[in-house]
Amino acid sequence: MQTHLSAQDDDMWYIITDGPMKIMKANTAIAITEGAPQMIEKHRSEWTTEDKKKENLDIVARDILYKTLDKNMFSKIKTCTTTKKIWEKLTQLCEGNDQTKENKLMVAIQKFDSIKMKSGETMNEFDERFSSIMIELNSLGKSYGKREVALKVMRALPREWDVKTIAMRESKVLNKIELHDLFADLKVYEFELGLRIE
Repeated sequence: MQTHLSAQDDDMWYIITDGPMKIMKANTAIAITEGAPQMIEKHRSEWTTEDKKKENLDIVARDILYKTLDKNMFSKIKTCTTTKKIWEKLTQLCEGNDQTKENKLMVAIQKFDSIKMKSGETMNEFDERFSSIMIELNSLGKSYGKREVALKVMRALPREWDVKTIAMRESKVLNKIELHDLFADLKVYEFELGLRIE
């Protein structure tokens, strides 16, 4: 069962990257003395049940893609006639050309450089906002060192966090701390701050 699913997944990916499958057979009308036989397209009347499934995979793959798209995106690909064409159009729309990618990267870097914790924002909310920028940067091929990321988070915090951020800087853990661990630590401090204020 597992092998069949894997083969079907391979066939599905082939359809996305190379287009609909042609159902082929060896040409027995030509004698082959050495090497592989010449392949020709099978007539529909010769198709087996397996051949029919393979031929139908493009329709299945298109249906899967259609179901994942919102109305706006669907309207941009609805004229595409094969899964391969849909995939190429989606790649172009989502990734864009080199100039588009460069522009997206510049915007993401600006978001990173200018991020500040908002008044009334919880550490959970700030964590989500900051992490989404990091994911965007990583997807565009931009990465920062752990220390640089940790310092950016701490500089983005309001003044009431100064005691905590100074202590963290002096502890010299910034080169090793993962982003999720840093935010976990800050969330504990936020909770303690709340208790003191009450």
